Amino acid sequence: MHKNNHKKHFPKMGLINLTKKQMDDIHQATLDVLERVGVKICEQEALKLLKDSGANISGDLAKIPSFMIEQALQTVPSSLVIGDRNGNLAMTLQSQRGVYYGPGSDTPYTIDLNTGERRRTVKQDTINAARVSDALENIDFVMAMALASDVPQKRTDRHHFEAMVLNTTKPIVFDAHDRHGLLDIIAMAALVVGGRDRLAENPYIIHYAQPTSPLIHSRTALEKLLTAAAENIPLIYIPAVMCGATAPVTTAGALVVANAECLSGLVIHQLKKEGAPFIYGGGTPPMDMITSVCSYGDPQRDLGCACLVQLSDYYNLPSFTTGGCSDAHIFDQQAAMEAGFNLLISGLSGGNMVHDLGYIGAGMTGSLEYLLLCNEGAGAVRFLTCGVKVNPDTLALDVIEKVGPGGHFLTEKHTMDHFRDEMHFTDLFNRNTYANWLAAGSKSFGDSANAMIKEILQWHEIPPVDAKIARMVQDIAAGDINRHKLA
Repeated sequence: MHKNNHKKHFPKMGLINLTKKQMDDIHQATLDVLERVGVKICEQEALKLLKDSGANISGDLAKIPSFMIEQALQTVPSSLVIGDRNGNLAMTLQSQRGVYYGPGSDTPYTIDLNTGERRRTVKQDTINAARVSDALENIDFVMAMALASDVPQKRTDRHHFEAMVLNTTKPIVFDAHDRHGLLDIIAMAALVVGGRDRLAENPYIIHYAQPTSPLIHSRTALEKLLTAAAENIPLIYIPAVMCGATAPVTTAGALVVANAECLSGLVIHQLKKEGAPFIYGGGTPPMDMITSVCSYGDPQRDLGCACLVQLSDYYNLPSFTTGGCSDAHIFDQQAAMEAGFNLLISGLSGGNMVHDLGYIGAGMTGSLEYLLLCNEGAGAVRFLTCGVKVNPDTLALDVIEKVGPGGHFLTEKHTMDHFRDEMHFTDLFNRNTYANWLAAGSKSFGDSANAMIKEILQWHEIPPVDAKIARMVQDIAAGDINRHKLA
């Protein structure tokens, strides 16, 4: 992990929404808010940490001077290395390096694969999402993607983690109801890889927690933040303000509120443990003034996400953002258009972790067919953002001279040597003639996606967790084993 040196600014290929001066202005406005307005801190240890380090505390209101922000930005790591369940390197999270994709978490509804109907989610849906995510080439990390309605509500977080860790080897981003849930999940994650030392050597889990907008850090969120820091578990701590509701309606104003929440959380996190891993990001979606829906498909949301990624570069922090999501309630043309658009925006902006692939219905519904579309879209965006290789071999002067005017390049060795790298191939998008498409059954993308999902669920194999360990993980999830007895 590298120490941070913030205020660096590197332009990315493709998408720059904020100038250096604009980011300086947002940063200064954020410092003004934290020092003059303050944030509400609903947890006593966090209040004491802030007070002892120089914050002005009045009741549960903390006004944080700018030097404390600067100190936190100096101690937080600028890069994180995340492994998979098998101990292999999976993701390097660092400003200007790597874009990784994954689904979202905790949708209460799903589109049933057999009936096509929207229904309440159950634990098996989390298992299915993990297995499908494990099989898809462009899905790099896993989130629960379902809120199980068939297990005790107080333990859904543990059940979701159990479903994921036993059904994928990829990194897992998880949430927890409270500190106790977080500690149970850490114990489960450690069991699977052979203990806390091995988990520390190769972290494959990332905790996801959120402040409450505007400018409130709840007791539960802070307990999880402090625990993640103490346990050295990578933490995503991101606001989700709504423009016009829990933040100013202007994107700039919403960015200030979001930034203030994120940076004040970072201060507490680093005061608990200097050098603990922290991931910046979030979103500033608008509240639709006609329907009051928090929109996942509005371009203002995409703009805010891209700006927060730029601010993560400004602070030299790893980033977490969104893409592959829609307000459409079914997997239709609107869903496809919005996913294509926001996946491209997230890829061009360069967010390290892009989540919510497969979300429809403004984050209320998950669709595995939609996740498959987003997997294809992420592959196309990756191909696009790799740019063009220009060197003597790719310039191909020798082969151009050999073929000459009126010839063709199809049978040339140069073509055979390079076409696999220079062209983008797809598993599901139609690249066939109309006649051949008709002959193959004239299937829509949705038909083909549904068939492929069912094939994955039937045939995709995942390296199993040792049966005894798997049973212990299941028992912790159900509450049949107390994690303290395993220590």
